[in-house]
Amino acid sequence: MPSLLRFGEDDFLRCRFAVSPLWETQEAVRTLKRPDRHGYHAPWLRRIRTAAAGLDLAPLWLLMPRRGHSPDWLGPPPVGPAATFEEEIAAVRASDPEAAREDTARALACTPGATESAYGRAWLADPARMVRELADALEEAWRVLVEPDWLRLRALLEADVAFHSRRLAEVGLGRLLPELDGRLSWNGRTLTLALHGEYARDLGGQGLVLMPSVFSWPDVITGFEAPWQPTVVYPARGIAGLWTEPGARVPEALVRLLGRNRAAVLAALDEPASTSALAHRLGLAASSVSAHLTVLRAAGLLTARRYGHQVLYERTPLGLALASGG
Repeated sequence: MPSLLRFGEDDFLRCRFAVSPLWETQEAVRTLKRPDRHGYHAPWLRRIRTAAAGLDLAPLWLLMPRRGHSPDWLGPPPVGPAATFEEEIAAVRASDPEAAREDTARALACTPGATESAYGRAWLADPARMVRELADALEEAWRVLVEPDWLRLRALLEADVAFHSRRLAEVGLGRLLPELDGRLSWNGRTLTLALHGEYARDLGGQGLVLMPSVFSWPDVITGFEAPWQPTVVYPARGIAGLWTEPGARVPEALVRLLGRNRAAVLAALDEPASTSALAHRLGLAASSVSAHLTVLRAAGLLTARRYGHQVLYERTPLGLALASGG
């Protein structure tokens, strides 16, 4: 059965994009347990295998059934378009223990034996302790699994938001929504997600959060309950090249033309990115990357535009032709 999100008049005015480091952390933990998600993330999995082995992820995995409910309070929709992990985990720690207990009990019921497990019994008996322990587990997972690559991940997610924001301006919400993923369809009032399981919600004037995700791939996710704002999580554009080292993809002819580092900067811009994200990805000083970006932009190979507190650089058609050898 499909999932249905029904729009009212006010909901069209309250749709927004958001990026969530907390969500990426939760889904990175889930990816470690889900072989069907490994695909594009295999290089990341190989690199973090040793560090991940030092984490105790069993409590979080217990609340991540393959089918069924996961607690909304552990990964709620972000309150703003670009909240920090610190802001989001603070909101998790401030969760009402009784509401979290009810939400967690529903998730435990989706895994046979979970409610009667040692974790399940302890959490339901002392929900305040449960909130502390699970927030601590998420924070440790963030530090080990996601934070070291957050500049790269955020650049990809923000590039997706920038691209789809332009598409929204060009074609409107009705045409944009099905473009986010082929499993989404729109009939003018209802957004339908074709998947296993049944879910329906009237947006009720809250609008809709559209959230690109790296680690949720290949899934499209909805199902957040009140009081959380209705949300659709979809795979971000560009995941296929996310973990590819740019230096391995720089055409030699481009190196001879521009120099190795400047060519690497141009080749790395498969998706728009900021100076800091490129510096992190390429292992270069931010000042060096900034200088290369200035030259490439002056040569007509890049454009720049502001997104929030960052400037994102993007290849022009000429830059794209040079980078691809066309």
